[in-house]
Amino acid sequence: MEQVGVKKMSSSYVDAFQRVMEAEANPEQAVSMKRYMRDQFEFLGIPNPQSKVVTARFLKQHGVPDQTQLEEVVSRLWELPQREYQYYAINLLVRTVKHAPQERLQLVERLIVSKSWWDTVDALASNVIGPLLSKYPELIEASTSSWIHCENIWLQRTAILFQLKYKNKTDTRLLAAMIEECLDSKEFFLQKAIGWALREYSKTDPEMVRSFVESHPLASLSKREALKVINRFSFSRLDFPKPTY
Repeated sequence: MEQVGVKKMSSSYVDAFQRVMEAEANPEQAVSMKRYMRDQFEFLGIPNPQSKVVTARFLKQHGVPDQTQLEEVVSRLWELPQREYQYYAINLLVRTVKHAPQERLQLVERLIVSKSWWDTVDALASNVIGPLLSKYPELIEASTSSWIHCENIWLQRTAILFQLKYKNKTDTRLLAAMIEECLDSKEFFLQKAIGWALREYSKTDPEMVRSFVESHPLASLSKREALKVINRFSFSRLDFPKPTY
């Protein structure tokens, strides 16, 4: 399909989605949603439960763009000011990640460093980057090394979090290496990511996480987050004396 045709079809798809979403907009709700995100992004004011219904209805009617259109559609959605459009772009990427080509990684990297905040970055890291690198493991070493050594905290956060859903397939050597590169960071979002990654993996291997925490000078935030599940489980197994009355 010629590039002009792709752009035209992609534009029509995005225009149709805009019309549907704008019909559901709630300006009052948009104010509170914007405030929650520290006034960094505009919103249409469509809460997530309602958005799921609207997008499901749209997908039923219009479907998911094919691979020839997807990148253009996602890029156009990302350029729109309201945050709900970025959420839908991520939705499309998640739906198509199983059959995505290697080149999709380049697109997702661009999205991570554009309009960056935890809501989009975390969804892309665990739900798109994670499956992509699982599909193309030969890309892992070069990609994660590039991300963790760059100065963009969101790419660094991605390097720490992309294995979030890997469970027993987690490369613990790599996870440890990514964390160790950021141990001296004072950045809240990196300290939080370290704790979150360790906390999630503690559901699979609590002893590994406990040992790692004990042997590394983690920030208090990271340590607290890392041990949440372990401490909760330990507390629940305590044998409390029964009352004598």
